[in-house]
Order: sequence, then C-alpha cells, then structure tokens
Amino acid sequence: MDGHMHDMGGMHGMEPSANGNMAMPHMKKHFMHMTFFWGKDSEILFDQWPGDKTGMYVLALVFVFVMSFLVELLSSTRFIKSGSNHFVAGLVQTVIHLLRVGLSFLVMLALMSFNGGVFLVAVVGHALGFFIFGSNAFKKKEYNNDVDLPPMHC
Repeated sequence: MDGHMHDMGGMHGMEPSANGNMAMPHMKKHFMHMTFFWGKDSEILFDQWPGDKTGMYVLALVFVFVMSFLVELLSSTRFIKSGSNHFVAGLVQTVIHLLRVGLSFLVMLALMSFNGGVFLVAVVGHALGFFIFGSNAFKKKEYNNDVDLPPMHC
C-alpha cells in the first residue's frame, strides 16, 4: 500500500498490519475439528457451549446421551391405543415422528463436533435405549411389531 487508506467497500475501521494485510477487528478464531479428538474443550450444538468447564462438558454429554436414548424410546414405544380415532392417531404419529427426527438431527449435529466423548455417549445412548425398548430382553412376547413408527433404518 502507498500509505493511504483506500475505501475498500464495507471494510471501514480496518487497518493494515505490519505485513500489509488487512487485520479484522475483534475477530475470534474458531477452529473446527475434522477428525475425532479427545478432550473437554469443544463446541457442541451451540456457540461456546460447553466451553472449557468440565462440569458443562459432562452436562453436554448427558444431554447427547438423553437425546439418543429418547430417539430409541420414540422409535420402539406404542403411544396410540388400538381403536383410536384415525385422525387423532395420525396427528400423534406425526408429532412423535417430528420429535424423533428432530432429536436424531440434533444428535447428528452434536456428532459433527468430532468429539470422541460425544460419539461414545451417543452410541451408548442409542444402544441402551434399543436394549431397553427395542430388543426382546424385556418383552414377554417373542416378537413385537406393534409400534407406532417404523424403525429408522427402513
């Protein structure tokens, strides 16, 4: 640069650094991992959450676990009684589907933090939820195809 500030269209308030590059004022660096990593310093679902506090990281892990567990609960539990009004049953199915898909997307977005702890609690939450609600371990019948929603893998 020749020592004069040129109007750079929307770049007001920016000054050149010692090497001539424009410095961004008050810019915070965000680094997004693209491979799995271990540690509590992560951002999961929300900006600056859980931050660098161990307690908040544990809370985030519990939150992801509960969401993945609830996906399995919603996928394997019968909420509609037989003989219900078809329209009301359709509305209930739609709300259950909405909750299941929404929770599944939130778990997927949490997994995009590439944090190893988040991955583990999501998988364990789904596995435990399936074991309790979807498997035959706690059912009196041999096989139960009596659920409101089809499995997510169909």
